[in-house]
Amino acid sequence: MLAKNLPFNKEKLEEICSNHPTPFHIYDEKGMIENAKKFNEAFSWNEGFREFYAIKAAPNPFLMKLLRNQGFGIDCSSMAELLLAEQVGMRGEEIMFTSNDTPAEEYQKAMELGAIINLDDIKHIEYLEEHAGLPELISFRYNPGALKGGNIIIGNPEDSKYGFTREQMFEGYKIAKEKGVKRFGIHTMVASNELDPDYFIETAEIIFDLILDISKELDIKFEFANLGGGIGIPYKSEHKPVDLNRVSEGIKNLYEKLIVANGLHPLKIYFESGRAITGPYGYLVSKVLHIKETYKKYAGLDSCMANLMRPALYGAYHHITVMGKEDQAHKFLYDVTGSLCENNDKFAINRLLPEIHPDDLVVIHDTGAHGHSMGFNYNGKLRSAELLLRENGEVVEIRRAETYDDLFGTLDFDTAANFE
Repeated sequence: MLAKNLPFNKEKLEEICSNHPTPFHIYDEKGMIENAKKFNEAFSWNEGFREFYAIKAAPNPFLMKLLRNQGFGIDCSSMAELLLAEQVGMRGEEIMFTSNDTPAEEYQKAMELGAIINLDDIKHIEYLEEHAGLPELISFRYNPGALKGGNIIIGNPEDSKYGFTREQMFEGYKIAKEKGVKRFGIHTMVASNELDPDYFIETAEIIFDLILDISKELDIKFEFANLGGGIGIPYKSEHKPVDLNRVSEGIKNLYEKLIVANGLHPLKIYFESGRAITGPYGYLVSKVLHIKETYKKYAGLDSCMANLMRPALYGAYHHITVMGKEDQAHKFLYDVTGSLCENNDKFAINRLLPEIHPDDLVVIHDTGAHGHSMGFNYNGKLRSAELLLRENGEVVEIRRAETYDDLFGTLDFDTAANFE
């Protein structure tokens, strides 16, 4: 029997639903905090290690405050995310700003906050200098091209819009040094939702080798290596989570061999994981509205891909639990759908599940990253609430559901009424 754990049972969820109408996303505080502690512990050998949580995965100040309490920084890629960091009270080098095709006002805000700026384009050195000035500390994002394979979410590095080529990395650091930049970091990220632990060890080796070569040629000292995110989670029950201790041990061995042995110690190791931190600890809770039978069976929910678009966007798998029927045989074949006027509005296709009836509560797993945050308003669908299940069992609404007043708030109906 396929199964994944939940932090609540049917009775608890019914109690929650009595106060918070479906659909909603709910996050497990205890699971997130325990996971964050494990992440920190795995890399505790590296002095200055820090995880910069990729806030794009779940942009909510309540979640960021919980993670900041574990020593996490924040990885931002837009003005809104910088403003969120500011509202949480974050400043300086606990913010990493990694963006692409970046407008001047976002660089200006990053400079105002004292964030670490991680450039994606060699031409942005001049652009940043012109519009915001150059900081004392700067980092560049490396695209290794054919040296490293990507995956379906980001694509192959050679086809990726992100990062500097190897030759541009040397040129970029040379330019920055000549312009008076004193402190340097380096960054890469070339895959997303990767489950092979060796992938991250190999990535570290590529970056450490590049640090060695650039340091020798340009006589500069790197303060940190940001190895990016991309650590996957086991969306399917048969998948294994990434063994962080194995990743850490492999990186530590390379660190001793390439960094310490060549006099480049200390070098801080950074990550910018999002999915791996909160992904498994979020759940989309929905109620079954209709069961339709035509050429196949459809279980229609009160949520849709506006609440979770990964299955429609990537064909991604998300496990589904029908509450109270966990032990029943999964022998009924369904497409699990939403109500958008798009035929790809499906959470699952040809999924074997217990027999489903209207009003059944359905939980879609692993929505704690790139779930609510990727929502939208097509067909005028309203964004759902976000809830936090505290360690003591209390449930807190950390984002209210949208209303139609919110949806229409940017429209001028009075002027439209007289428009001809």
